[in-house]
Amino acid sequence: MTVVKTLTKAEEQVMQALWQTGPAFVKDLIDLMPEPKPHYNTVSTLIKILQEKGFVDYKAFGKSYQYFALISKDEYSRNTMQNFVKGYFSGSFREMVSFFVKEKDLSVNELEQVLQQIKHAKNEQP
Repeated sequence: MTVVKTLTKAEEQVMQALWQTGPAFVKDLIDLMPEPKPHYNTVSTLIKILQEKGFVDYKAFGKSYQYFALISKDEYSRNTMQNFVKGYFSGSFREMVSFFVKEKDLSVNELEQVLQQIKHAKNEQP
């Protein structure tokens, strides 16, 4: 498994826009962001940081750059959730589910749906 660095909220917002649109220029990413729109230079700086962290690369078109994600949203989500469970629930997904059940954030119906997804996933494994 690849070790994925953590993103700041601002970096994650840029990545969400990039995952949503696919390869894009800075202007395209800004268009996808919620109001108030960040300044062009702010997004450009965040893109450079994301490049340094290994999340983004680019293709040059003259003096313009089209950026694309090197890490999928699924890969980042999986890594983030694993770190979350490790940090708050001693690495136990069972403890996490138990917490949400106790907090009444997970109904019996939702829990049954989770169980069905687990069974389905186990049946698909080789």
